[in-house]
Amino acid sequence: MSTFVSDQLRVRIVACAALLVVQASALAASLPLPDPLQLSDATEIAIHSRAEVSAANARAEALAQRPAIVGALEDPMISPAIDHYPFNMMEEEGGRRYDWSVSVEQRFPLSGVRGHRRAAARADARRAKALANSTELDVALEAQTSFFMLHERRQMLRVLDEQFRLAQQLVSVSSSRYASGTGVQADVLRAEVEVARLQATQQSLAAQVRAAEAMLNASLGRPPQDRVPQLQSVASREEPPPVPAALQRALDRRPELIAGAAEVERAFAEIDVMRSMYKPMAMVRVGRASTMAEGPGAMLMIGVSVPIWRERLRAGVAEARAMQRMANADLEAMRRMVEGEATAARETVSAARAQALVLESEVIPRARAATDAALAAYSSGQGTLVSVIESVRALWEVQAEQVMAEAALGAAWARFERSIGTIQEARP
Repeated sequence: MSTFVSDQLRVRIVACAALLVVQASALAASLPLPDPLQLSDATEIAIHSRAEVSAANARAEALAQRPAIVGALEDPMISPAIDHYPFNMMEEEGGRRYDWSVSVEQRFPLSGVRGHRRAAARADARRAKALANSTELDVALEAQTSFFMLHERRQMLRVLDEQFRLAQQLVSVSSSRYASGTGVQADVLRAEVEVARLQATQQSLAAQVRAAEAMLNASLGRPPQDRVPQLQSVASREEPPPVPAALQRALDRRPELIAGAAEVERAFAEIDVMRSMYKPMAMVRVGRASTMAEGPGAMLMIGVSVPIWRERLRAGVAEARAMQRMANADLEAMRRMVEGEATAARETVSAARAQALVLESEVIPRARAATDAALAAYSSGQGTLVSVIESVRALWEVQAEQVMAEAALGAAWARFERSIGTIQEARP
């Protein structure tokens, strides 16, 4: 019967949880996104809407209750008993009689095992909270990466629109030269080929934009088909912090390290728990009794366990010490990994920043000037269409490279912030 009730309760809990998730998803879908959508908005929506974050926080809240559970005494046991019921009872004035008792029994340890178990449970709760923070950071990074991916696709579509207008201008100029007798029909056909190529690229990129919108919606906990407004984001141009400062932030803030330190604390507490097993458990029983011979009275019994199986106890302590060494090694390995990730992410930001600055200040202006000069020369009857197309394609490639560099810089900042345990905010 108890198993059936437990299963039924579990089914109800799962059903309620599923209903809450559905309701939360429906609420997230019904709320429109800010227009324009900023990076900070997307990050906040993802953290508050994603079911992964809710599940991790619920687990942390559940484990926060464990110290009160594992540190409590065992429930007392009430034992009514018939101690002696004679088969051949004598009829007496008071009626048929027998020996009976009602007792209350309480067991408690003679060591500090309850406190050690509470310490282990508190460490588990801290670890769960740190892992919940890690889940938030992962969800934020996923949303930010999807944000910059969609931003790149839409900016690339804008660049393609500009390229398409320039290609149409080439068709117009080549047609004018051909009509005036200063050009050839091959130039017109070549320019029209460029227009057709750009049209095909635009159609392909439009599908990529829709795919990026679906990914961003999924990372925000929204239905993939929902509308995504315009995005507003400018990748930061500021210099990342020095390597020592970045490493110190990572060592202080990374939730994985906090979880690892909590695991080490738990391992030490488990050693204390196993050592406490060397000390006995006590039992006290008190109650009321009545016998046929003496009548009503009180009863008291005190018992103590005898931990004589030392091999089992020594094995328990050895196991706990081995787990503690493993936790220390895992924490040290995680610390080295975090330092490597933070250093690599910091250098990635520096590289992306340098590329974006050079493209913006040096390459793009010169490519535009070269294209304008080649187009002006061809419009005036000088130069060839081939030189104009080469110049235009070089500008297109540089513009696409700049868009990708902007997105790469934003994504690099997001990964760097994740590597030091913080969440990237929108930067001017």
